[in-house]
Order: sequence, then C-alpha cells, then structure tokens
Amino acid sequence: MARDNPFLLAVSQRNDLFCADMKLRKAVVPAAGLGTRHFPASHAVKKELFPIVGPDGVARALMHYHLLDLLGAGFEEVCLIVQPGDEAVFRAYFAGPDESYLTRLEKYPELQAEAEQMREMSGRITYATQKTQDGYGHAVFQSRDFVDGEPFLLCLGDHLFRGGELSCPAQLVAASELTPGLSLSAVNRIAPEELRGFGTIAGKRRSENPQIVDVSKIVEKPSIALARAELQVDGLEDDQFLGWFGMHLLQPSIFDVLEEMIRDDVRDGGEFQLTRAQEIQRSREGYAALEITAGHRYDFGVPLDFLASLVAFARPGI
Repeated sequence: MARDNPFLLAVSQRNDLFCADMKLRKAVVPAAGLGTRHFPASHAVKKELFPIVGPDGVARALMHYHLLDLLGAGFEEVCLIVQPGDEAVFRAYFAGPDESYLTRLEKYPELQAEAEQMREMSGRITYATQKTQDGYGHAVFQSRDFVDGEPFLLCLGDHLFRGGELSCPAQLVAASELTPGLSLSAVNRIAPEELRGFGTIAGKRRSENPQIVDVSKIVEKPSIALARAELQVDGLEDDQFLGWFGMHLLQPSIFDVLEEMIRDDVRDGGEFQLTRAQEIQRSREGYAALEITAGHRYDFGVPLDFLASLVAFARPGI
C-alpha cells in the first residue's frame, strides 16, 4: 500500500506526477534476441510478438503490453532494440489493421479502440538495430543515440510487470526522486536456487526509506557460496537475496562504461554484459536499488515459464 511507503505516499498525493517537465521521458526495451529457447515457434513469430491474454480478456502481443505500461506511466518515447530485418515486423504490428479490417471491427468497439491506440503508439516508437549477437550490454549500447544524454528506463523485453497502486515503472520514478543522480534498479527477493539467473546485489537499506538500498556490490549470476559470503542486504530472511527484477532507471553514463568495455573487449562468457557495466558505474558514482514489494514480474523467456506466466498474467490482481 502507498501509505506504508514514504516515497509512494508522497507521489500518490500528486496528480501531476507525470507532468510536462518530467525528466524521465525515454524508455528502452531490448527485443533483439534470437528466441532460441522458443524455437520453432519463434522461427515463425517473434517471441516479443507472441499473443498474451490480459486480465481484460484482450489478446495483445507481449511487446504491446510494454508500450501500454510505459506510456501509461508517462514515458513519452520508447526505443525497441531489434535484430536486422525485424524493424518492419514490429512496425507492421503497431501500425494496426488496414481500413477494410477496421470496418470488420465496427461491431467490436473495444477492439476498434485498440486498433486506434496502436496507431498512436507507433508514433512514439524509435528502432535501434543490434547487428551482432554480442550480449545484453551490447544490445543496450545500440540505444545510445536515442537516449541522447538523458536518464532512461530499461526493461526486459521478455518479461511483463504488474504493480499495485502504482505500476512498477511509476514506482521506480517515484523512488528516483530520493536517489538523484544515481542509477536505480528494481530488485526482489530470490532464493539460493534462483541466483543462477539474476544479477544480485549487496548493500545497506536507508533507515528513512528501507525499500531503498544503497548498493555496495553487483554480481551477475553468482554462485550460492559467493552470494552467502558477499551479497548480503539487511532485513532479509536467512538465505534470501535481492536480485534483478528486470527493470532499471539508468543514468546515461552507463553508455560511457559500455563503450569502454566494447573498446577494450571486456566480455563475460563471450559477451558484453550489462551487469558488469552496472558494477563499474556503481564503483564510480554510486548506485541504488528499490525492493519491489507491491508488484510482480512474469517471465515469458522459456517455454515452461511462458506457460505459467500466460496463465498467471491473465488473472486480475498481482
């Protein structure tokens, strides 16, 4: 509940949170993966365009929900990072149906409204291309020109998010008012067996706002032994850790770090990893995290997770 969170309480009382002078205007969603784990379905349809039924019973593409969430939270422009040749596929989707198909939708006014909304969305989208599969950090680097020196929101293209009184992006925006000049990542509690899939942090909670953590270390997919020894955050139960939720508000200096990594060929597992760049950024200028307690992430990245998330996401509530 907002009344239990000082920064959310202040924001919930402001009807003009996303006013015209809002500094956080841009969001980036990578969609340049090959979708290998969803093959052969992903050979026919881009994973980010798989149909997902929402709580309102409407079937939309996965990426469509990202746009709804981000634009609804006040972000004005969204950059989709795509593979070579895929821009046309996404453009065709968000352009919506032609006039003859719109006529068929006349007896379904709610769907006709969806089509009109898609056309409006298409004008908010910029595309950047990742020409080589060189990792998540490399994909994010392709959005540098779009970001153009502004702080920006980054969220995973194969996850969806649902908040409480405020959406998850809005919660990050609210918390960023208390962490000026710092990159801020959403985190949630994970168990030891989940560590292999997430960037994980160490840090200390702020006494006045304990959901905010001043981060002292970031490690990508740590071992259980390393996490137990070095990745502790106060206020957790035994053998709990704080791992990436899949959404980050990043200062534009992250591109300077990524540029250095690419120039010096600094790779992990053969790829340029964003988490390493975030740790370097943290060491230079500090870093913060927000523990999401009023929200949920749905992972559509692998077939069995896709199935479970498909069912769960269609249910009302979190």
